[in-house]
Amino acid sequence: MRFLTAGESHNKGLMAIIEGLPAGVKIDVEKINTSLRLRQGGYGRGKRMQIEKDKANIYSGVRNGHSTGGPIGLIIENKDWANYKENYNDDKKMKYCTPRPGHADLAGMYKYDFDNCRDVLERASARETAIRVAVGSVAEQFLEKFGILVLSYVYSIGTIKSNIKKSISKAEIYKSPVYCPFPQQREMIEEIEKAKKEKETLGGKVYTEVLNLPPGIGSYTQWDRRLDSRLAGHIMSIPSVKGVEFGLGFKGTEYRGGQFHDEIFLDKSGKLYRETNHAGGIEGGMSNGQPIYFFTAIKPIPTVLKGLKTYHTETKKQIKTEYQRSDTAILPAASVVISSITAVEIAKTFLEKFGGDTLSEVKNNYDYYTQKIGRIGANE
Repeated sequence: MRFLTAGESHNKGLMAIIEGLPAGVKIDVEKINTSLRLRQGGYGRGKRMQIEKDKANIYSGVRNGHSTGGPIGLIIENKDWANYKENYNDDKKMKYCTPRPGHADLAGMYKYDFDNCRDVLERASARETAIRVAVGSVAEQFLEKFGILVLSYVYSIGTIKSNIKKSISKAEIYKSPVYCPFPQQREMIEEIEKAKKEKETLGGKVYTEVLNLPPGIGSYTQWDRRLDSRLAGHIMSIPSVKGVEFGLGFKGTEYRGGQFHDEIFLDKSGKLYRETNHAGGIEGGMSNGQPIYFFTAIKPIPTVLKGLKTYHTETKKQIKTEYQRSDTAILPAASVVISSITAVEIAKTFLEKFGGDTLSEVKNNYDYYTQKIGRIGANE
């Protein structure tokens, strides 16, 4: 399974083509739209979210609510297009001459020989993640057929950290205004309000968990087939992401080898189990049957109300950046994007292992494999 996206932040809309989803998967467009609403929600979001009311339109690859096996076409219209269409092709009115530190603006101008930032910021915008959330919802609906769940919640905003609780429900997460199902959510809201008053932005961390994935997904045979490498690479493509750590991550460097590694035990019935999960559910580039979990580091977004020093591409003078509509903290939205993108990569690697042209073929392959590995370690 693979996908491509197209579209710009203030153009007509965003689109994606998904290829490789087996025929027979039930696709509920309302589930896609629920994910899109969650991405637009969360405490700390900016004014554009009051304009956009994202809804996905399925243009191909689905009939009578089920995938046909052909490419699935998705489109999300930009409501903000109405405010830009009159001047969109007017180079003078759309010109943006102050490259923003922390954005793609300056490097993109160099790369494509532009004299201003407009064509860079339109495509580089995090607005593109909306269509990836739609793709992720399709992947999630496929994974649900096998009991595989992906969830993310906000672990920290600024200096305020929450707890880690395994196997929490999505309903609990999304009850919270900051998508953090712990008492620290109140302090997070206070931290956001404080940053707003100071004309600042906040970063933080998102916790993600993948449940019920069988062992052996991914591969050690080539560097680019390792599951942790693939997940990290995809997640690092999200704007504002600065790092991913699996399991204990950097904290694991403080452990001795005898403390860190997750020992394998045999119970009285002959089944294998572990008492710890420091590896985060991945060993040797493959899932090991335990929950996969990781943290994603999100930087404070660079569009700050008080401005940052830059230069004007026409006057060549030092100035401060112009303020664009922006968020104070994107952590709640980022958690939805990370969960969606994780689901896409898990679905991809899952289909590489159990692939077939139809859902029933994939199920047969999956059932055979899970029955086979259930015998490993058993007393014969």
